[in-house]
Amino acid sequence: MKIGIIGAGNIGSTLTRRLRALGHDVAVANSRGPETLRDLASETGADAVTVTEAARGRDLVVVTIQERRVPELPDDLFAAAGDDLVVVDTGNYYPRERDGRIEPIEDGMAESRWVERQLGRPVVKAFNNIYASSLLKKGSPAGTTGRIALPVAGDDEAAKATVMALVEELGFDAVDAGGLDDSWRQQPGSPVYTADDDAAGVRRALAEASPERPSQFQGTADSPGSFGSPR
Repeated sequence: MKIGIIGAGNIGSTLTRRLRALGHDVAVANSRGPETLRDLASETGADAVTVTEAARGRDLVVVTIQERRVPELPDDLFAAAGDDLVVVDTGNYYPRERDGRIEPIEDGMAESRWVERQLGRPVVKAFNNIYASSLLKKGSPAGTTGRIALPVAGDDEAAKATVMALVEELGFDAVDAGGLDDSWRQQPGSPVYTADDDAAGVRRALAEASPERPSQFQGTADSPGSFGSPR
């Protein structure tokens, strides 16, 4: 599969490593330019490209950047993309530590629905509830007892199936988490967030989730602070 990855932070660089190891054709980009990705490209065999190039001629594009940076992506990022391009959002909203207040999210909009509206393109929510270290090291063969499962939410059933197959290929059980408006169930502060549960545990955690965002994941008038000193 031809995969573009926009963002080379913890999750983006981990997905670059894992997907290249599985033999996928991967192009990776960040906001600072391809020259800053030389080491990752040399290590993995991925192509270091511009953000626009990462979305061109791909079967699937992963957007894995800070929530507050999503509106800064080029307006024409997907202008030349076909209708069958799958776009994955791995992002999380951290108002107190990083992103500041994003009012539609504060008012109850699912984080990935907000991202979708910024991109002007349907998205599938995945890979947001797992630490990069677990994504890198804890995949296991299908059928393994206690195999970690990951929730996948989206409105397009075909796109969601593509992402779920990729999750399985990476060594995790994929759990259908419903439509994109249900993706609040896997947002920060939810029972499934960073829990590394198996499939039964993920389904239970999704069912037990509350739409009330925990206070530590709500913005304040002083947000953002930092991860060391949130506010």
